[in-house]
Amino acid sequence: MNKAESNSQLLQKVAEVYDWLDLQINNNSNITGKCDACGRCCNFEGPDPDSEQGFDHRLFVTPPEVIYLAAKLGVKSLKPMPTSRCPYNIDGKCSVYKYRFAGCRIFYCKGNRDFQSELSESALKKFKMICEQFKIPYRYVDLATALNV
Repeated sequence: MNKAESNSQLLQKVAEVYDWLDLQINNNSNITGKCDACGRCCNFEGPDPDSEQGFDHRLFVTPPEVIYLAAKLGVKSLKPMPTSRCPYNIDGKCSVYKYRFAGCRIFYCKGNRDFQSELSESALKKFKMICEQFKIPYRYVDLATALNV
């Protein structure tokens, strides 16, 4: 298998995980919560005086997710994260919503924490298997670290 075929297969595997996550969330809408599109979850340090309040949490990503985003946006379109706010949140809206990370798909401010945790663990296992299959070192790092490389 050449590099282009391998990359295409990797992107398909990530898309399958995202589709699986979306299905799990849709099938459990009674406990996932509802997104109000407030953008608070995109502010990882907590309240930001220049915007709406933050949520004071972290977003962790895996290499296959970053590879997927880079492939979909183009490597040159990846943005660094110089502040505690996701660089893809533009005017309170996700500018990469279609390609957003697993953690962004799973997290809802008012969702059931146990369900989110279980879904996260399942997704991480899937991403780890992708890393093993494609011989990518598995790292689980916060978004700023992943984007500021």
